[in-house]
Amino acid sequence: MTETKLTGVPFAADLARFGDRPAVSTGSLSLSYAELALRVEEFARTLGHGRRLIALEAGNTLPSVVAYLAALSSGNPLLVLPSGESAANALITAYDPDIVVRTSHPGDVAMDVRREQTSHDLHPDLALLLSTSGSTGSPKLVRLSADNIQANAAAIAEYLQLQPADKAATTLPLSYCYGMSVVNSHLLAGASLALTDLSVVDPCFWDLVRTGNVTSFAAVPYTFDLLDRVGFRDMDLPNLRYITQAGGRLAPERVRWYADLGRRKGWDLFVMYGQTEATARMAYLPPEQAVVHPESIGVPIPGGSFRLEPVAGLDADELVYSGPNVMLGYAERPEDLGLGRVLTELRTGDLARRAPEGLYQIVGRRSRFLKIAGLRVDLGHVERILTDLGVTAAAAGSDAAVTAAVEGDHDLPLLAKTLAQDLGLPRAAVGLHRVEAIPRLGNGKPDYPAVLALGRGEEAHDGGTAVPGAGSTDVPRIFAEVLEVDRVADTDTFVSLGGDSLSYVAASVRLEHALGYLPEGWHLMPVCELTPAPHVAPAAAPAGKPAGTRVHRVQRPLLAPMETGIVLRAVAIIAIVSTHIGFFHWQGTAHVLMAVAGYNFARFQLAGERGARFRRHLRSIARIAVPSIAVIGFAFAVTDKYAWHNVVLLNPLLGPEGWSDYSRFWFVEILVHILLGLSLLLAIPAADRVVRRWPWAFGVVLVAVDLPLLYGLVDSRYPGQGPVLWLFGLGWAAAASRTQWERIAVTGLAFLTVPASFDNPYRSATILAGCLVLLWLPTLRVPRGLRRVTALLASASLYIYVTHWLVYPLFDSADVFEPLAKGLAVLASLACGVLYWAAATRAMGLGERWLKGRPGSLRGRPAAVRSGGR
Repeated sequence: MTETKLTGVPFAADLARFGDRPAVSTGSLSLSYAELALRVEEFARTLGHGRRLIALEAGNTLPSVVAYLAALSSGNPLLVLPSGESAANALITAYDPDIVVRTSHPGDVAMDVRREQTSHDLHPDLALLLSTSGSTGSPKLVRLSADNIQANAAAIAEYLQLQPADKAATTLPLSYCYGMSVVNSHLLAGASLALTDLSVVDPCFWDLVRTGNVTSFAAVPYTFDLLDRVGFRDMDLPNLRYITQAGGRLAPERVRWYADLGRRKGWDLFVMYGQTEATARMAYLPPEQAVVHPESIGVPIPGGSFRLEPVAGLDADELVYSGPNVMLGYAERPEDLGLGRVLTELRTGDLARRAPEGLYQIVGRRSRFLKIAGLRVDLGHVERILTDLGVTAAAAGSDAAVTAAVEGDHDLPLLAKTLAQDLGLPRAAVGLHRVEAIPRLGNGKPDYPAVLALGRGEEAHDGGTAVPGAGSTDVPRIFAEVLEVDRVADTDTFVSLGGDSLSYVAASVRLEHALGYLPEGWHLMPVCELTPAPHVAPAAAPAGKPAGTRVHRVQRPLLAPMETGIVLRAVAIIAIVSTHIGFFHWQGTAHVLMAVAGYNFARFQLAGERGARFRRHLRSIARIAVPSIAVIGFAFAVTDKYAWHNVVLLNPLLGPEGWSDYSRFWFVEILVHILLGLSLLLAIPAADRVVRRWPWAFGVVLVAVDLPLLYGLVDSRYPGQGPVLWLFGLGWAAAASRTQWERIAVTGLAFLTVPASFDNPYRSATILAGCLVLLWLPTLRVPRGLRRVTALLASASLYIYVTHWLVYPLFDSADVFEPLAKGLAVLASLACGVLYWAAATRAMGLGERWLKGRPGSLRGRPAAVRSGGR
């Protein structure tokens, strides 16, 4: 086999021309173009001298980007593996690459060199191999040349008017052609990238946007649903210059709304159209046209052109694209890698029309037309009908019937009858299936084969999400049961559904059991992104086994990681009860719980739109106050140790000064006061904007506000426990810390404040250790057999706290050996608290449902369905 001179993609081979300009940044590192070019050159040298087929497991990490650019610059054909173990392994098995590069973790690159010389016939023009959005996991690939990649990146940079000052956050994976096009266009123009895999629902992402001077991010249609949930319209983002949208059709009313929002806020919305076969982009809608013509895909990109070709049997024209970014052709087996160009234009499969203004509009999909009972049915039209009825659905089908997956609690027989009448089809030709969430592919597009499988009663292929009977991971069901909600959509998150620290533990334990692991930041991840872990990493297959062979662990480790906040809650409540009973003495753990409360508030209660978030705050406060008031009210009725101001949680303000029996519930009382005050403060728009923009600084401010009380400069009416808002603030700042320097600053603040809190050095040491563990260690290892007990005690910690004052006096008997009595009192207090937690949680869930009027209601159904017709 003759050796071919290596010629790479020009922009990747000439990164050094931008010198010291910033190129990429991560959370802890920033590289100039010159530094990035050196890393790319070093990696390219490890690939050898001859052309070889390289497979890359790509992620939004610096090692992935370096490996990607090294392959492009050196002229080695690169197969970018799709996300998901099974899909990636299927392509590795089908195409047998010479080198496999895995970059699963930041800073960790593993290169498996399978042979020194390629066994493939690689065409000189072949530069990149990508899965199409409709063939993920199948051996069908798109073959792209260096000219394709360069031309498309240049066209995108031109119509976006990219400048060196621009900086894009990588909101989409590098393995997705849309996400890849962001990387290519910015590096071609000398702009920069903020490498991240954070979701837009994570407050940390918006910290990055503000502090990292991010000027743009890319979005697919369901991203805008997430933006609605996090209160994007109220965010102050002075550096944002534009948002791009592609990856599927965004409803015209949504385009108009976001375009208008951008016009008022000072940024542009670029609606774009493309396919992997065109190296990503074919058209864009100029931002000034988005409000006027939101239904349009716009005009061809620079260097490209469209023509309309009539389709036989349809009163419509197919959109055909020509341009330097049209692929070489498809590959369906390794032998196809030696083929050259077989296409000069791309038949998109989309039906379109050209408006008088010169803008193009997609009116349907050629392959999305069925012929049922002699009638031609447009599946896109089916989805639009359901949308008009207020129903979220995805439609597929065959020439026998239409099959649709429908989210929510709708009257499906009546809805199917209405749809059949609108389409002019027999009722038997329409099948609707209720799902917890529309199944989606990894790129956010509807998974239509999974929808079609519902009608056949088959299981969907890997990649769908949360569809009963379609490989569901039960994540929506877990959230629905833990949070007592009826509907869980694929764009919902634990936080957006009203999750808080009280429900977090139960959800995390069940989720880890269902997925096989617990993703970091799972409470802020959309349901569709919470997917099961592979049994074992593909690289761990034994020698001699084919790639993708699953290796099952024989023995699990004795210790397993558990979130630090959960462990601290469990340990603290045992210490609190045991200390009060006198079984052993360990003071200070209640104050550690106050820091944990601040930590959890910053994690769970800052996301979402202001009004919905305020309602979520009140719900969380009620879940603390109501069960506490019930217990204290009972204690007030049957004993003489408490007063009415205990019952209404106002003893710190209205009760006697100093410590007394009335002060026993100080933790609950002060926590409710803090949460209520913060909820009211964050309901003020100006304050909300400040906290969203500087969450870490706000936690530090909470500490500073309490310092005069802590140091005795101002008198306090706290019941003998001293001020504790500063502890809540320390926990808040710990949760909001994103950099090493912020964590160091919080550490210094803890050393400054904790020793001044009490004269008892052991109590101060406990508080300091708890705060530092919370700050620096995200997980702690606990015996695997104790994880469920730990989670149970953490979930019930508040309920144990309020009930133990009534339980342990029952064991105060001189007739029993004292240590034994105290040990039994501790166990009984823990058990009664757990039972009360189970009963109270269930009762409050039923009460919330009753207040919302959900049982038997027609809420969520479209008006046409409720009334029996359109």
